[in-house]
Amino acid sequence: MSTLDWIILVTILLGIILYGVYKSHTTKNLDGYFLSNRTMPWYLILLGIMGTQASAITFLTGPGQAYSDGMRFVQYYFGLPLAMIVIAFVFVPAFNKLKITTAYEFLQNRFDVKTRTLTSFLFLLSRGLSTGISIYAPAIVLSTLFGWNIYVTNILMGGFLIIYTVSGGAKAVAHTQKIQMLLVFITLGLIIYTVIQLLPDAQTVTQAIHQAANFGKMNTITTGFTDKGFDWNDKYNIFSGIIGGFFFGT
Repeated sequence: MSTLDWIILVTILLGIILYGVYKSHTTKNLDGYFLSNRTMPWYLILLGIMGTQASAITFLTGPGQAYSDGMRFVQYYFGLPLAMIVIAFVFVPAFNKLKITTAYEFLQNRFDVKTRTLTSFLFLLSRGLSTGISIYAPAIVLSTLFGWNIYVTNILMGGFLIIYTVSGGAKAVAHTQKIQMLLVFITLGLIIYTVIQLLPDAQTVTQAIHQAANFGKMNTITTGFTDKGFDWNDKYNIFSGIIGGFFFGT
């Protein structure tokens, strides 16, 4: 890597961590830690949700998935807006009315502590595995580029993440994800520009898209139906995408 690459990498990593620590100042109570005293603007929450959905896994696996299997995997995301609508009109007003912080608090009030403990454990287990993969994927890239030990790289990345999330709570996470999403948009713009510039001189963007469609790479919407009926082994279709994405989002 060149000196410029090192400068960009170190500046972004340290900048995000320091910015998260700086923005972590909040009231030292549960409402301030989990809800930032209900003072965060809507656009910050929006970027935070988008930052949660789009991780390094998306950047690393999305292009390969599209190259090998086409664009049909994006149907999974069709159900997420529906889930967000239900959450916004059903769960958020209910939580606000009951003055509770998490769904597990509601489960304890509705049932008992055992129910809350079990559901909390299952959630932490699933999110722990998911977050571990999200950290492990970019750690593979960094360890390969720099020759670092993969275990040390994971510990460092996870440690930096813990510093500002534990110290700052929801406010720190939302502000750092805001920066990350801005970086994602800027990076995507640069990637699109670079791809267009690298096209052969005799080929336009429209021709390239048509060529990709001819190779079956633009199959954004598929029904799962074949000449023999519905293919239950097809994991990417409009039905599995809407249903699975909806329940995953909620």
